[in-house]
Amino acid sequence: MMTTANPLDNTLSPIRDNGYNLAVATPLSMGAGQIDPNRALDPGLVYDAAPQDYANILCSINYTASQIMTITRSKGYNCSNPSSDLNYPSFIALYNEEAGVLIHKFERTVTNVGYNGATYNANVTAPEGTTVTVSPETLVFGKTYDKRSYSLTIKYRSSNLITFGSIVWVEEKGKHTVRSPIVVAQRVEISS
Repeated sequence: MMTTANPLDNTLSPIRDNGYNLAVATPLSMGAGQIDPNRALDPGLVYDAAPQDYANILCSINYTASQIMTITRSKGYNCSNPSSDLNYPSFIALYNEEAGVLIHKFERTVTNVGYNGATYNANVTAPEGTTVTVSPETLVFGKTYDKRSYSLTIKYRSSNLITFGSIVWVEEKGKHTVRSPIVVAQRVEISS
C-alpha cells in the first residue's frame, strides 16, 4: 500500500501536517501518503519480506535467542545473517553529527505482480544536499512474479538538516508507478 500511496490530498495539494501549524507534511509525519485502495489492488511491484527478515533485524540489534523466541513465538529463526536493512519500500539514512561525507547503500528486491514483459525506469528526486544513484536504473521483468534487485546509494554531507526525496519506478507502459520515500537525517541518541 505504501508504494501506491499519494503524497497529495484530495485537492491535489501537498498533504499538510495538522500537528505542525499546517506545514507541508514530510514522510516522518505522513508516511508514504494517503492510501489509494484502487491502486493498492494493482501495485505493479511489491517488496517481499519473510519472517526471517524481521528476525534478522532483531539479531542486528543484539537481541538474544530467548528474546527473539519471546517475540516470534518460534525457535525456527537464527542469527546467521543479521541485518538492519529490511527489504522495505522506504529508505532512511542516518548520520552522526561529527561525520563528514557519508555513503549509505541499500539493497532491495522487488517482485513483478503486474504484466508479463514489464519494464520499469527509476525516477529519483534526491533529498537536498545528497547525490542518489540507482543501479540498475531499469528493471526488466519477463513474466509475472519475476524478481529483480537494485541498489540505491545515497552520498551526503552531514549538515544538521532533515531532507526528503523519493524514488519512483515508472512502468514504460504507463500503468504503474511505484513510489518509495527517502529520508536523510541526523541520528539522535536517546539516553536512558
